[in-house]
Amino acid sequence: MNFEEAFTSYEQVRHRLPSTKLINSYTNLPNLDALAEHIDVFLLDAFGVLNIGNTAIKGVPERIAGLQSAGKRVMIVSNAAGFPHEMLMEKYKTLGYNFAPEDVITSRKATLHALNNAPPQKWGLMATETLGRGDIETFDMVYLTENAADYDEVEAFVLLGSAVWTESRQLLLEASLKKMPRPVYVGNPDIVAPREIGFSVEPGHYAHRLADQTGIKLQFFGKPFKNIFDLAFAQIDNLNLERTVMVGDSLHTDILGGHTAGIKTALIANYGFFAGQDVHSSIISSGIKPNYVLLRP
Repeated sequence: MNFEEAFTSYEQVRHRLPSTKLINSYTNLPNLDALAEHIDVFLLDAFGVLNIGNTAIKGVPERIAGLQSAGKRVMIVSNAAGFPHEMLMEKYKTLGYNFAPEDVITSRKATLHALNNAPPQKWGLMATETLGRGDIETFDMVYLTENAADYDEVEAFVLLGSAVWTESRQLLLEASLKKMPRPVYVGNPDIVAPREIGFSVEPGHYAHRLADQTGIKLQFFGKPFKNIFDLAFAQIDNLNLERTVMVGDSLHTDILGGHTAGIKTALIANYGFFAGQDVHSSIISSGIKPNYVLLRP
């Protein structure tokens, strides 16, 4: 999927996303350091802000360390649902970042919070089996593959990761839900994610397609929905929304999510989703305005 296709896909599902907040104008700044005077809490997306794929963005580990040394609360708020938390922590450490486990808030955590509050039931799982069952070992879950019977036998579905998802599996899921509608929990609302050589297709892509084909109302966990921000805010003492910022590379998840949470927002212009694109025309066409546009993290 290229940039134009990805942006259009997000625009086409606006009716399922939270509404945007009216912001008259935004300020262009060079990087995160330019926000330090006005911000105490930095909520950072990962892909496109900290890293592109498995590579840290040059200079950003040092910049994050500087903000932490200055007493700023720096947290990750990411739609990273595919990886168990322990594996994700190891990844950030390898990339050169030093985050406390409680300061990494993911859509996986938001999804598991909901699952823990749901009635016990058998779940059909979209995920990469080779990543293991870390964080989900207590749930009755079956990995969805090419066995059609598995789709019909479960009581609900949870979509965490789409790296090994296929067209045939998507068609089995759609057919099963058409026969018997059941709850669908979407653990990653992202339609795409920026990688080293383009965009990967994420669970949100398949989820919106599922909604279009079946008419089922999906339950989303992660940006731009407020549930992930509620988990982040629960970790912060004396939260001041006016001095808290969501920093990300996506208008439709990061910036819209910050609007939903009632905090400031900063869009990364030259990395991640908008790398090589005209970010300002996209802001105008979507109507989703950040408070700040940063040239780089």
